[in-house]
Amino acid sequence: MNQEKNPNLLRVLISTDNHLGVSEKDEIRRDDSFEAFEEVLLTANNLDADFVLLGGDLFHENKPSRSTLVKAIQIITRHSMNDKPVAFQVLSDEKTNFVSGKVNFMDPNLNVGLPIFTIHGNHDDPSGPDNLSAVDILSSCNLVNYFGKYLLGGSTIGKVTISPILLQKGDTRLCLYGLGNVRDERLARLFSMPGMVSWLRPEPTPEAGADDWVNVMVVHQNRVERGAQAKNSLQEAHLPPFLDLVVWGHEHECRPDPEELRNASSSAARGTLVVQPGSSVVTSLSEGEAARKHMFLLEVLGNSFRLVKFPLRTVRPFVWRAISLKDAPGVRAEDPETITAFLEAKVNEMIKQASEDYPAEAGKAKLPLIRLRVDYTGFSTINAQRFGQKFVGKVANPQDLLIWSKAANRKVRGEGQAAAAAAEDSDELLRPEALDQQRIEDLVASNLQHTLRVLHEEDLAAALHNYVEKEDKQALVDVLQRTLVDTQQPMLQNLVQLSALGDDDKELEEAVSMCVRERRVAKATNAALGGPDSAPATVPHGGPLTATPLQPPPGAGAGASLLDQVGTRDYGAPSTGVGGGGGLDLIEDDDLNTGGAAATTTRRGKAAGKPPAAPASAAKGRGGR
Repeated sequence: MNQEKNPNLLRVLISTDNHLGVSEKDEIRRDDSFEAFEEVLLTANNLDADFVLLGGDLFHENKPSRSTLVKAIQIITRHSMNDKPVAFQVLSDEKTNFVSGKVNFMDPNLNVGLPIFTIHGNHDDPSGPDNLSAVDILSSCNLVNYFGKYLLGGSTIGKVTISPILLQKGDTRLCLYGLGNVRDERLARLFSMPGMVSWLRPEPTPEAGADDWVNVMVVHQNRVERGAQAKNSLQEAHLPPFLDLVVWGHEHECRPDPEELRNASSSAARGTLVVQPGSSVVTSLSEGEAARKHMFLLEVLGNSFRLVKFPLRTVRPFVWRAISLKDAPGVRAEDPETITAFLEAKVNEMIKQASEDYPAEAGKAKLPLIRLRVDYTGFSTINAQRFGQKFVGKVANPQDLLIWSKAANRKVRGEGQAAAAAAEDSDELLRPEALDQQRIEDLVASNLQHTLRVLHEEDLAAALHNYVEKEDKQALVDVLQRTLVDTQQPMLQNLVQLSALGDDDKELEEAVSMCVRERRVAKATNAALGGPDSAPATVPHGGPLTATPLQPPPGAGAGASLLDQVGTRDYGAPSTGVGGGGGLDLIEDDDLNTGGAAATTTRRGKAAGKPPAAPASAAKGRGGR
């Protein structure tokens, strides 16, 4: 599209959970993640997007292999580095916004034509003594603009002030918030307690009022509606009502149609939309992953925006289905051959469905992923490995075509009902497919939390997470040493009391227990009051965030607005609800070149009227970046 035709139109290509390097040891699927990611960047260039926004989990492993890193750098360099002028400006303080302290397209030594903005996810989150991740490597090489990295001090919930990136293209202004992945339990408590989360908003100026900004936030957290984990996840009701759009990463199921914010706390928040792009590659053979994968184009003009969805065409076909043997005609429990014949027919049906749902050019079709969940209640199982050998060369996963399940018996009545249900839940945890959904550190922590005498449960859980997920070999040693120091120091400060204990092990044990209890009470108190153990968040290279307005960077121009701070319980004047707004209707479908992709149009802010007047042509070359 010709940028001179709509100099106010800001286009953002959105993708989340790319998981580069997943299944890299699988000879069939090793390139799937890279092909999908390259399609995202190629589409962004073809649609003339101003930049790409990634929602976390760019890498599948916390410490990706050298092969994965090299391929990622090659793909980004191939599609991001070119002579195309960047037509938008960053008005906010780059040292506060970005981990590297600057936006990469302002580097005079680089030709960045397609900037990439990203947060980290739970797979590629920072760890270790220097709090670094694979995304930091790309950021240090000026390949991506890494934002949303907040350091929560202490082992309690901490504090955080979320500062946005202020972007402007002509008369279009975008306020982009980002929050990289934080452990769900900690973030849930952080958002639920007043005063622990603060938001910086653009301060109204004569050039731009509060409703002239489109507010977008990208997060990477569990999105749980109900169940035991719901209370330990970020609740949509805790998000501020002034947000116009939330891009939700981490959930791999693609929900291509934007939804309104669930359980909105105010009528203003009911106009906030949530889009869940899902992963760009299949990482697990679960039902949610079988939904068609999409990327999204966000178009912002003035104070209006819309989303256009594009199906990913390089994704490997995946068909998931659940059946019950008791409902299958002609299948007899005493005859395993009838079970094998029935399942073989079902798999062939699914292979045919995959070819119909994912048409491809001759010679370019990919072997499909097939997963059949079989309820074998009342029947015996067959050898799944031997069954899969029948489909070698026909499917991409012959080794795990079938997954067996058994219907739970919930007809227990009387006093034993609760105990039976608990036992059933325990059995459920022993099933391999259920264990896939559990984090090993949570299972261990839940079993040890009542027996730990010195270590804190949350400290141990965090150390186990770092040891298992991030391969941090020192995690357990570090938490043990830190806990010993925290326990020993208060006792050593009172040498008189310590010497009075003598050689009595029982008295010494009681003194240690008392010290641990006092330390836990102090942590809980500091968490509630925001004390020293929950220090304010800091942005690397940017210094501590304060409540004072942030000044615009030098040379940002008159369009740069100040930021004012609003707490979690006082969001200031909220934006008006969905409705009104003008200008977006002037974007014709011929101009969009969407290829027939469905579009969702959303308008917020000013009353309908003429679009803002076009400014002078956007600066080109280095100065316009």
